[in-house]
Amino acid sequence: MAVYATEIASETITSDNPIHQRLLKAYVLAADKVGGNLLEVGCGEGRGVQWLAPNVNTYCAIDKIASVVEQLKKKFPQGDFISGNIPPLPYADNTFDCVVSFQVIEHIADDRAYLKEINRVLKPNGLALITTPNRPMSLSRNPWHEREYTADELTALVKEYFNHVEMKGIAGNEKVMQYYERNKKSVDRLMRWDIFDLQHRLPASILRIPYELMNRLNRNKLQAAADDLVASIKHEDYLFTDEASTALDLFLICKK
Repeated sequence: MAVYATEIASETITSDNPIHQRLLKAYVLAADKVGGNLLEVGCGEGRGVQWLAPNVNTYCAIDKIASVVEQLKKKFPQGDFISGNIPPLPYADNTFDCVVSFQVIEHIADDRAYLKEINRVLKPNGLALITTPNRPMSLSRNPWHEREYTADELTALVKEYFNHVEMKGIAGNEKVMQYYERNKKSVDRLMRWDIFDLQHRLPASILRIPYELMNRLNRNKLQAAADDLVASIKHEDYLFTDEASTALDLFLICKK
């Protein structure tokens, strides 16, 4: 079962391709960093299973969408998939060598409990890899997110729970940034109609439907441009960077 929503970018919808490739990049980067017993917190539709599972002894994952988890069990029988809301995590202390959690923390109401739980289930010296959007690069309010972070804000928060924290980022080459600038101009045009700044005034629950409709409309419009930019972007066009403050996504490397 596929979830065709702009918040869960699809690898099969062409207009989602730049976002799909951006999200995939985190798994490509993580593949040579993980090992042992691994837990993925918020696996979604399993975008990264094929990148992570071959490099670890055991692959476990949890996600809140039960129907998707059931499909993943069939597609990847070598993995251990469960559905549930987090935090807490339904695992014992000191269980995993690595935890990856990509584009999840921004959805969690109690982000401190989320980080505390990841730390708890990690073995001593265990590794956690976490990504999230870099707030200064966001184009509008996302009503599916509880909050977004700057690099400094997230670094300070994570240091409350982990002994070693290294802040990196996922940026883009000229092709990616060309798409980003086109997207920004298009979103800015749409936002001109929001003369009362309703995107920041209304409750998130009210904004989600119009956000989904406008986001899909915008992505389709960008795809319909006269060139093949949208379809041509690959994960190689996204770059691992030390300059987290200007990156599209923050990429945290944490050790317990």
